[in-house]
Amino acid sequence: MSNHSTIEILVGAAVLAGAIGFAVYAGQSTGFSARGGDSYDLTASFRSLEGVNVGTDVRLAGVKIGTVTGMELNPDTYRADTTISVQQDVPIPDDSAIVVSSEGLLGGNFIEIMPGGSPFMYEAGDEIDDTQGAVSLISLLLKFVSGSGDN
Repeated sequence: MSNHSTIEILVGAAVLAGAIGFAVYAGQSTGFSARGGDSYDLTASFRSLEGVNVGTDVRLAGVKIGTVTGMELNPDTYRADTTISVQQDVPIPDDSAIVVSSEGLLGGNFIEIMPGGSPFMYEAGDEIDDTQGAVSLISLLLKFVSGSGDN
């Protein structure tokens, strides 16, 4: 075995280790993991999920507690039926609201849970009824501009 092939093997191993490390980091930072049982699913139906995709953060008080795991259009109601996965150790009161929020004027959207005061908690598979969809910034600006003459 020559000196060149040893160096090539070592460089290849380092590149492979770096790729595996990156894949593990990417999986952890996006909330994707093979761990089962450490989260539970809830569903909600939104009028609009503009700016939300599978993998979008679910936050409570600004802290990430889960992710959006599924989205599909309900052909009967024309609403976006959504599934979210929430950390098992975060109980959500059953009178909580779920809202599509924005990180700022140019930021992305995320799902925010606004907890209620009920002593009863959602269980896996329950549906959150109190929802508020995404608000379009362009439609708000158009309303402001066109409604400025109304008094």
